[in-house]
This record gives sequence, structure tokens and C-alpha cells, in this order.
Amino acid sequence: MHDDLLARAQAWLAEDPDPETRDELAKLIDADATAELTARFSGTLQFGTAGLRGELGAGPMRMNRSVVIRAAAGLAAYLKKQGTHNGLVVIGYDARHKSQDFARDTAAVMTGAGLRAAVLPRPLPTPVLAFAIRHLGAVAGVEVTASHNPPRDNGYKVYLGDGSQIVPPADTDIAAEIDAIETLTSVPRPTTGWDTLDDSVLDAYLARTDAVLSPDTPRTARTVYTAMHGVGKDVLLAAFARAGFPEPALVTEQADPDPDFPTVAFPNPEEPGAMDLAFAKARETDPDLVIANDPDADRCAVAVKDAGTWRMLRGDEVGALLAAHLVARGARGTFAESIVSSSLLGRIAAKAGLPHEETLTGFKWIARVDDLRYGYEEALGYCVDPDGVRDKDGITAALLITELASVLKSEDRTLLDLLDDLAVEHGLHATDQLSVRVQDLSVIADAMTRLREHPPTTLGDLPVTHAEDLTRGTATLPPTDGLRYTLDGARVIVRPSGTEPKLKCYLEVVIPVPDHTALPAARTKATDLLTAIKRDLSTAAGL
Repeated sequence: MHDDLLARAQAWLAEDPDPETRDELAKLIDADATAELTARFSGTLQFGTAGLRGELGAGPMRMNRSVVIRAAAGLAAYLKKQGTHNGLVVIGYDARHKSQDFARDTAAVMTGAGLRAAVLPRPLPTPVLAFAIRHLGAVAGVEVTASHNPPRDNGYKVYLGDGSQIVPPADTDIAAEIDAIETLTSVPRPTTGWDTLDDSVLDAYLARTDAVLSPDTPRTARTVYTAMHGVGKDVLLAAFARAGFPEPALVTEQADPDPDFPTVAFPNPEEPGAMDLAFAKARETDPDLVIANDPDADRCAVAVKDAGTWRMLRGDEVGALLAAHLVARGARGTFAESIVSSSLLGRIAAKAGLPHEETLTGFKWIARVDDLRYGYEEALGYCVDPDGVRDKDGITAALLITELASVLKSEDRTLLDLLDDLAVEHGLHATDQLSVRVQDLSVIADAMTRLREHPPTTLGDLPVTHAEDLTRGTATLPPTDGLRYTLDGARVIVRPSGTEPKLKCYLEVVIPVPDHTALPAARTKATDLLTAIKRDLSTAAGL
């Protein structure tokens, strides 16, 4: 083993506060596991606008207590340089491995830095933490979660006092403070001095969910619900009970928190197979819709019966349905979405005379739109009550879509009927995604380089009328690592995922629909076009 690698590993081991990762690292050193140690000590997990996220384990390239303590100390130093010397930092956590430990370490570091810290009473949905920041007048918030990542991962999401996630330059400023920490021994960590909150914050959040619904709407839609082994069940059931909806039928195998996520390969409703148990429950109980949260309950998936079988609606479909429902209820304010989401939202907003904005991907950007009334992202994220939660919220989104299903049920109609109406009114906006998960991140870099050096001129036999490299930014968007292609009647965006080892390509085609009888032909045309674009894009990217 290289002497420098061994020295770095031993130095890390000497100050690691966690007996589990100390034992793990000691065994790697004793086994002379050069390749594994090289992977763990080849750098440090980079703190960015998504905070931190990575695989659990010992070393600076893994998520562990040492990394979290440094991150917390960097955040505390940043807050103090902003003039906050005794402000409140509220901390939430999910039910993943080590989440409670990371939350407690964060509270200790904040307390040691002279700030006040308060920890939520138990594992709770991320939206409760986002709500608590504004509700308690905190200067910042931390949520320990890896959302829908694999079981071996955990993460660290940072919010500032406005209740929205950090954006540049706060991320680089905090990262600089983290880098300035030389040793963990220089970070004071008292064993007491912070508060553990009671249920009053959760009660306030649940009371706030009442405002999401109209007081006089029907509450008849029956649901099947899965928490995907996460923390959403109790809060969602309480919110549904307050609203007067029928109690959801639970997918019992996935109802309670389990950090090993035993029934799914990836605890993400979008992943193949993740909804199988929910669909099985739906076949037993014949509900009006199926609702799923991801493990930290900030995302909401919706499935409906379509031609006798259950299928999950795309995030863009749910995004349009919620927008149409809010417009019908007379909502005012700006409707916003990320650039990878369907352009249908813009058409709905324009028809209603409402402002519409596009942002970069991520609710850290959507939440900052002026006069935001509704924001969504195609990856199952919806902000339906920005005054309460300035982030995506899978609980309130579930309430609102169930209200809409109830309204339509009272008219002997369904969510699919409303989607048909929107297609006839605005054109059929069909979306799809080419998503490639990789082991080697160079595959993503190579694909982006190839597309930049040899941009496609046609995709699916449609000419590319405009190609943009988003690394230079646009008149309305800051720079980001992405490519956007405009075609005649279609749009493609290619970007590396910010939270997973994936290359993601977002496709949309728009087909005019003169009347309801033309819908089947329009859907066939859209499917064929999307298939052809996906094929040609895959070839162009070398995938």
C-alpha cells in the first residue's frame, strides 16, 4: 500500500467518532485493501446545491459521522459569517441507516458553535422540516435523507431561513468553510444543550394541510397508499383523516420504515417494479387511484386504472392535472416548472392569464420564483402550498390530487378524462425519458462530450431547429451542465443527474388534437415519434 494512502487512512481512523466505521476502516487497513481504500480516499464528497449524498462507509468519499460533523461545522461557520450568531437551526431526519446519528451530530455542532439547535421528534417527512424552518423562524434547516436513493446511501440537505434549499453562491461558500476545517478535534461537540421538539410542529404542519383543499369539495375518492418503506405513512394518514377522505388501503409490506427497503430494488416509484405491490393491492380493493410517496415523502406518485390495468401517471401528467385543478379553483400567482418538465404547464397558465416561469432542475430553483403559487417538476415533485412549504411536498400533493379525483368522481369522470380534455384544448403533450444508470461516471462525461462535439441535426426524422449548450446559461437561466434541442413539434434536454449516477434525457412531443375522436391516432403518433427520437438520441450519445 502506498505510504501516503496509508497515512491518510490512519489519520482518518484516529479521529473517527463512530465505532462502526472505525472497525470497518481498521479491517480495510489490516487487509491491505488498496483498491477499496483508494476509492474511499481519492478525494472528498463534494458539498453542492444538493448538499451531500453518497454511500455509507468510512472515509472522506463516503457518508459517515466524520463527514457530517465537518459539513455541520462548515454550515455553522457560514451562518455566523452571515451575521447569525445565536439563530435557530432546525434538524430533521428520515429512517435510513445512521440518519438519527447524523441529526444528533449536527445538533451538537450547532450548539458548540453558539447557535441554537432543535431536532424534530422522530423520523418525519422532509416537507415537515421545510415547513418547520419558516414556522419556527429558523435561520437554517438540515434534513438528513437520501430520498429515493439505494439503501446503502444517505445524504444531507441544507435549507436557509426562507425555507428553500441552498443555491449558489451559498453552496460554494459553505463548501469553503468545510474545507477550512483541519481536524474534528477543533469542532466543539457538547453532549447536551439542544432541544428535541414535541409534536406541536407536526400538528402545525397538519393544520396547514387543511388550507390546501377547498372547504366545500367532495371527499369520496378511495385510495391505495404505499410509503415505500419510508416515513410518510403516519403523516399522510393523519392528513387524510383531517380532510375527511376515506382511509387509504395500505400496502402493508411497505407501510413501515425499513432502511433496507426489502421489497424494492430501488425505493423510487419511478423505478421498474417498485409499484408492483401497490398495483396488487389495487386489484384487490378497486380504488379510484393509487398514491405512493418516496421514502422521505417529498415526492408523490399517482396511478390510475387505464383500460382495465393499473398504470402510473407520468409526473408531467400529474403536474398538468394539479395545475388545471388549481386554475379551476381560481388560483392566482405564478405557475413554475423546471426546464425538463412539460411545456403544457405554460399553455395552461397562458390560457388562464397567469404568469409562467421555467427554472433549472430542482426545487431549490422553483421555490425561489417570485409570487410562486404552484410549482412542479416531472420527477414526481409538486409544490402546491408554497406559503407553507417552499419545497416539493408529497403529502399535500396527495391531498390535492385526491380532492381532484373526488370532484371528477362526483361528475362521473376520472383523471384520464381530464387529461383527454387538456390534450384537446392544448394539444397532446407526450413525454418520455431516456435514463441510463452507470457504474463508471466517465460514461456520462463521454456522452455529453460526444453530443457537444457532434450535435445531432435530426432526431426521429425531425430536424433540430435550435441547439443550446446550457453551460453558457441563457437570458433567463444560469449556467448548468445540459444540452437543449428544439425540434419541429418536439424538445429534448440532456443532463447528468445531480443526485444519482445517471444520464437523463427528457423528451417531449406535441401533437395537435382537433377533437376527442382524434386522440387515439395522436397517441399512436406521439409514441412512434418518442420511440424514434429516443433511438436516434441514444445513437448520437454513444449509449
